[in-house]
Amino acid sequence: MTQESSIDSRLRFGLVAFAIAVLTSTPVRAQGAAPPIGPFVVDLRATFPNFPDNSQVAASHGIDNPADLPGHGFGFDLGGHVYLLKWRVITFGVGAELMMGGSRSTPATPTSQAVTEHLTSFAPQISLNFGSGTGWSYVSGGVGYSTWSIVPDEAEKSPADEERLFTVNYGAGARWFAKKHLAFCFDVRYYAISQGTTSVPVSPHTTMFVIGAGVSVK
Repeated sequence: MTQESSIDSRLRFGLVAFAIAVLTSTPVRAQGAAPPIGPFVVDLRATFPNFPDNSQVAASHGIDNPADLPGHGFGFDLGGHVYLLKWRVITFGVGAELMMGGSRSTPATPTSQAVTEHLTSFAPQISLNFGSGTGWSYVSGGVGYSTWSIVPDEAEKSPADEERLFTVNYGAGARWFAKKHLAFCFDVRYYAISQGTTSVPVSPHTTMFVIGAGVSVK
């Protein structure tokens, strides 16, 4: 097993373990009957995308040394969901999410080059939610498009940097309402980005891992 696949396996295990934890957790409830989930929520989170640094990604953007790729980055996501139906312990939600993240490398040697990387992804989402209005966990997924640019300093964007790539996102998270309308929220998510078509060699199919934490308002 390669180092990359080993890391990806650990990340997938972490996502599954987190999903099990939040789905089996019992939210803190106030005295009396707990309010229902919803009717809507808006999330704003800081995100920490794990940009890949393999040779296929580097070659697809004209970068000779994969070590020049930035790696881990920083960004944000903004999402909104409405909750329409409850069936037994599951509340069904629909919404959408915009995620933007970026990173920039610093040359480590005289032969290295600085590279700036950006990912923007937007997708409608559906969610399965468990808990009450004072706090709930969820699993969710969506299908949309991303643009993924990787540009060395003093270079112009190529068509590959502006191509819309079909993307599936899936993950899990939770919201804890310390106040009636304000909560802390946490999300772990994978973005499965399809193979590119405009570069030679083409950018590979890539699954990117993103952690996010922030606030929710309802």
